[in-house]
Amino acid sequence: MTYETARALAQPGPALQHFAMSFSSTPRGARLARRLVAVRLDAWGLPYGSEVHDATVLIVAELSANAVRHGRVPGRDFHVRLIAAPGIVRVEVTDTRAERLPVAPPAAVPAEPTADGGRGLALVAALATRWGWSPRPNAPGKTVWAECCRPSQHGGG
Repeated sequence: MTYETARALAQPGPALQHFAMSFSSTPRGARLARRLVAVRLDAWGLPYGSEVHDATVLIVAELSANAVRHGRVPGRDFHVRLIAAPGIVRVEVTDTRAERLPVAPPAAVPAEPTADGGRGLALVAALATRWGWSPRPNAPGKTVWAECCRPSQHGGG
């Protein structure tokens, strides 16, 4: 986490909004995560159709799909955490597979047009201000995170 992110997330008071939930490691769980995040962002004043809303929802969809496809351990859920603070929205998706780590997609080598996958992290990298991963604290697994810049609610650019 960068200093700027830590500072934004450390702001006290109602400006910090938080949502966290566990989901089954199934396509249905990934779909539900995406839908609940979309509803939550809208309730927080980041409406459907806005750039930050749509980017964040797509990031959640990709990271959740990866947690189901690559991070699944039978009988274990994945966890989504969403934090909105002044200037930033942060998404964290945690799964229980520590040995399957995300790798930044090479920019010069696009996925095959007929491939069944290989575009998710490229989309995340394109939509997020920054992204990365860290080991899951106190348990096996990893957390993949992404941050999007949030427009100022006070105007003035």
